Amino acid sequence: MSGHVSGPVTDLSFPHCWQAEILAARPAILPVRRFTYPREAEEVERGALEVMVKPEHGSQFLATCALGFRDPVAPTGLWSTPHPEWLCAVSGGYAYLIDTTSPERFTMLAYRPVLGIYPATADGLLLFVSHHRILAWGRDGQAWESEKLSDEGVTVTAVEPGVVSGLGWEILTDKEAVFALEMRSGKRIPSAGR
Repeated sequence: MSGHVSGPVTDLSFPHCWQAEILAARPAILPVRRFTYPREAEEVERGALEVMVKPEHGSQFLATCALGFRDPVAPTGLWSTPHPEWLCAVSGGYAYLIDTTSPERFTMLAYRPVLGIYPATADGLLLFVSHHRILAWGRDGQAWESEKLSDEGVTVTAVEPGVVSGLGWEILTDKEAVFALEMRSGKRIPSAGR
């Protein structure tokens, strides 16, 4: 799923054992269980993604995910992850991976912003694209992070079993260069356009 979307996205490509709903606004009556991501977020004052989450086992909770950027290029939405109990919420390009069985356990990705999210279900990875790199998240957490692929702007052109390919702009040549990464390791492999 590309980051170039106008409204919240829901992508449930991976099997999951939770239900989640993006709320239009914070509920007037807050549930007993509620969590803010990150824990001490000044950004919440600028806005947030409010998500009601119901794990298969356990009680529901409200996840308040601080907003990154108010820019249509920065995605917002929900994604299932390679681990069926974890949920990925992205709020204006800030990505939060949340354990729905223990919502106090979460990871906020260092990419600010994430510009695209791509499920690679055949390889059990969720790919996060920044301006310069790609990070792969697997069942047990971060699987790999690519080398720098672009000076300003990574475009993913294909996610296929075993490989992710795309374009990265190079400042020295002022051209887009083709890249291909092995899905297992994130290392560059030969591509037809190189």
